[in-house]
Amino acid sequence: MLSRAQPVVLVLCVLYFGVVAVLSAYGVHRMYLVLLCHGHRKKLDAHKSTPSVPEEELPLVTVQLPLFNESTVTNRLLDAVAHLDYPPSRLEIQVLDDSTDETQSIAHAHVERLRAHGLDASYIHRVNRVGYKAGALDNGLQTAKGSLIAIFDADFIPQASFLRSIVGHFADPKVAMVQTRWGHINREVSLLTRSQGLQLDGHHLVENRARFAGGYFFNFSGTGGMWRREAIADAGGWQHDTLTEDLDLSYRAQLRGWKFVYREDVVTPSELPEEVSAVRAQQYRWAKGTVQTARKLMRRVMSSDLPLVHKVEAFFHLTPHFAYPLIVLLSLLLLPSLIFLPAGDGSAINLFLVDLPLLLATTGSLAAFYVEAMRAQGRARTDALLHLPLMIAMGTGLAPHMSRAVFDGVRNMAGEFVRTPKQGSNRHRYRIASDLPYTEGLFFLVSLASVAVSMLEGHWFATPFAALFAFGYGYVALLVTREQLSGRKRFAASAVVADAEVTPTPIPGRTAEQRTEGVVIS
Repeated sequence: MLSRAQPVVLVLCVLYFGVVAVLSAYGVHRMYLVLLCHGHRKKLDAHKSTPSVPEEELPLVTVQLPLFNESTVTNRLLDAVAHLDYPPSRLEIQVLDDSTDETQSIAHAHVERLRAHGLDASYIHRVNRVGYKAGALDNGLQTAKGSLIAIFDADFIPQASFLRSIVGHFADPKVAMVQTRWGHINREVSLLTRSQGLQLDGHHLVENRARFAGGYFFNFSGTGGMWRREAIADAGGWQHDTLTEDLDLSYRAQLRGWKFVYREDVVTPSELPEEVSAVRAQQYRWAKGTVQTARKLMRRVMSSDLPLVHKVEAFFHLTPHFAYPLIVLLSLLLLPSLIFLPAGDGSAINLFLVDLPLLLATTGSLAAFYVEAMRAQGRARTDALLHLPLMIAMGTGLAPHMSRAVFDGVRNMAGEFVRTPKQGSNRHRYRIASDLPYTEGLFFLVSLASVAVSMLEGHWFATPFAALFAFGYGYVALLVTREQLSGRKRFAASAVVADAEVTPTPIPGRTAEQRTEGVVIS
């Protein structure tokens, strides 16, 4: 009986080892980034200072604020921008509003107040969302006065010192962009927000720091940074054929020879999504857009005159989301592997003798990655280790949804830019409408079966991994189901969801003809 199963065993082993080996390669890359951070500490510390610029030589800066249905956070954002410590004569504020709801009247009224206080502020409203955020930013550039362009999403709260902290870097004519670190005002709200905070810390305090210190390409994060206008134009401008216009422009600019600077010590607070449905929508957009950018630019990167090590790093930078389909495949392969490879069989022993170091290397690299993120910001390293199991489980639970994003990005360029709802002053004002998580529920049952089989067959090594898969799928499925059922009940009569099409709110004193695309109305 066992001999007849040998072909099945061989196929399972090849698939299983192949999946784990590729995932381990991404783990080795994570360890490389950690080592880069340790090896370049002096360089990183040296950039925690701002080159001074005489007051009379401060450049003209345009602050762009792209909005779409952000009524709960608009006033907070504009209040923060109004308190930027920068000469009013050298500062321009552009509110780039594509909203279809009351955000229009809120933003317009606030801009009028800023103008009454002597600030150079303008409100630009488009009646369609051509190009989404990239289109709004490009449209604003047509009338922007500044040689430098600072950009903040609606949920960010720029600190008063932001502009002065980084403007000195642009004294170097080759610097195109300075990115600052994101902070999180609601990090401690729940396990979900803590997990997100840690994940983003990994991006900013390991990936960005390592790539900057090592001289590799890294990307503008879409907000909390400042661009040289000349560099945007030289790289081809804002383009909207991907959903990650920030990553796309970043690579095009660096391929043109422009330099980027990362300032880990300048922190811009922001909000994290507090609902898993919003997290899924945000991560879906990031994953699909990154895959689209890889499709668009990978050949150009690989055919450039960059050193080979830079090309390898760019490959890992542009393809991390392909790990999600592999996680899904791994969780599906686990059950038949446990069934066809009895614990007492030699093939099962060989399988897990090889599997153990590979899986430990993957998990160990994650631990080192997030411990470094905690160390870099002076937080307890144990925070990373305590939240690591939840992060792995969350990543697993999101894997089916993210796999769809990857395949969508492979098949289609562009697509709808679904913005992430912000809590602000009213956490229930905007919600993401989502299907119930039937796929995650199915994977939960499969992984639960893997737990049971591993215990019955004596595969004790596999049990904790199967349990982690089951917890991840079950946790995400439960959260999404609870949120969607709660939302449908709360808004049964008139649901308010993110990106809903509603009648635009009239702006006082303006006619329909004046509310046209790209018109500066104040």
